[in-house]
Amino acid sequence: MHFSPKMVCETKIVADEHDAIPGTKKESILWSTPSSSSAEARLARKDAVFIREFEREDREEVRRIFYEGIMERIPNSAFRGLRQQPKTQLLYAVLTVMCFVVTKSVTLTCCAPFILMGARYFYSSKVIHNYLDYALHTDMADIEAYYMKPSGSCFWVAVLDGRIVGIVAAQGKEDDNTVELRRMSVDSQYRGKGIAKALGRRVLEFAVRNNYAAVILGTTAVKLAAHKLYESLGFRQTSQSEDYRLPGMSRTPLERLFFQIRYSRYRLQIREE
Repeated sequence: MHFSPKMVCETKIVADEHDAIPGTKKESILWSTPSSSSAEARLARKDAVFIREFEREDREEVRRIFYEGIMERIPNSAFRGLRQQPKTQLLYAVLTVMCFVVTKSVTLTCCAPFILMGARYFYSSKVIHNYLDYALHTDMADIEAYYMKPSGSCFWVAVLDGRIVGIVAAQGKEDDNTVELRRMSVDSQYRGKGIAKALGRRVLEFAVRNNYAAVILGTTAVKLAAHKLYESLGFRQTSQSEDYRLPGMSRTPLERLFFQIRYSRYRLQIREE
């Protein structure tokens, strides 16, 4: 039987307590509770990061951070992601050679790679905008209903200098006694300060205090830094799929040709069932 999110989030967590959480280390980041964050944030030093529960007034800033974080996936998926897809690289090379064989035009053949990259960007933008529309009309449209009201779930924001700079959610799954880490994102201007790791630790602490057996997450992140973050928190990759269907994908032949995404599943086992 799990405690409610309120009981968990009302516990003050400081850096010295991190050793109790798998995969964590001590760092000079201060966490606080919603009840104390308003008063303490004004008195804290400027580089102190407070992580507190989501409040209704946070909605627009939370959606902004989520939106900007997802929009970064467009160029990452279109260009950076191609480095992880040797089969697609080979296919594009074959298409370029075929262009020369069919047209005998050096100019058109030289333009082929740019046309292919342009098509990748177009379909990456199309799919990710569709995914954003889906997310902004489901859980990100009503965070309180999806994360704050259900027992075993919660949503937090990271606050620095009075500004929301990061977000993360935990969604409990009663069927297998796990909690899923979701919607983690940090404002691009505030990265490199350990905020994402602090948000991740908040979810781990939540899972421990609510007696969950494990924390799971799924990610389509292209950047290696995101995967290294999860590993530094103690997560281990359990599976990887090249054929994941992102909400908003139509799976047409052209979309399959110009938009590929790698989906990775991670798990951090807290205790044995």
